[in-house]
Amino acid sequence: METKTALITGSTSGIGRATALKLARGGVRVVVSGRHAERGLQVVEQIRAEGGAAQFVGADLRDARSAAELAAKATESIGGSLDILVNNAAIGAGGPTAGTDESTFDAVLATNLKAPFYLVASIAPAMAARGGGAIVNVSTLAAELALPGLAVYGASKAALDLLTKSWAAEFGPAGVRVNSVSPGPTRTPGSEALGEGLRQLAAQAPLGFVADPEDIAAAIAFLVSDEARFVTGATLDVNGGRTVV
Repeated sequence: METKTALITGSTSGIGRATALKLARGGVRVVVSGRHAERGLQVVEQIRAEGGAAQFVGADLRDARSAAELAAKATESIGGSLDILVNNAAIGAGGPTAGTDESTFDAVLATNLKAPFYLVASIAPAMAARGGGAIVNVSTLAAELALPGLAVYGASKAALDLLTKSWAAEFGPAGVRVNSVSPGPTRTPGSEALGEGLRQLAAQAPLGFVADPEDIAAAIAFLVSDEARFVTGATLDVNGGRTVV
């Protein structure tokens, strides 16, 4: 993994932060990105304190333009090309279908689907031109199982899983691998609001416990590594076995 470079969206906290730290500890030069500059700089400082290399590039991924701008700034910040892209930034809005207003629907689809699409459009061709690269899209259990109140969120991630397969077919001949990681209940700042509901959801899986962000980061790190060189177009479930029962 040494000498490789990675852009991780939504890496100022939670799964993205854990992934940035994991990759940096493996020698990857990381571009930390998100909306909160203070938190992002804290992640960068931690990586540098541990002897790693990192930069922060702020971004509020809402449309094609913001995605293209992030891709350009991230590439410029490392003075070269990107070997790894982790599409982790997402909006996890929930609620009944009848109570979902149009602005929420549009925001979820823009961040969870449109932004990854145009990030890949901006970054994958350069990977293909160099003959290799790795992209991981962070999905969700709700993309595979119908969970009450998560219709829009689940649909946005299910569409992202299909894009994973499409991109694997499109860019695979040029050596670019594209996979998804699908987390189950995971303890993050965003999931804290679920409280007991998070533990109840986790209890339905064979392993029965709530994951830490580091559990998901480990799966992402595997998929972007050369150890997964024959893996593409796959969705790796990291959900405690929830989808087998």
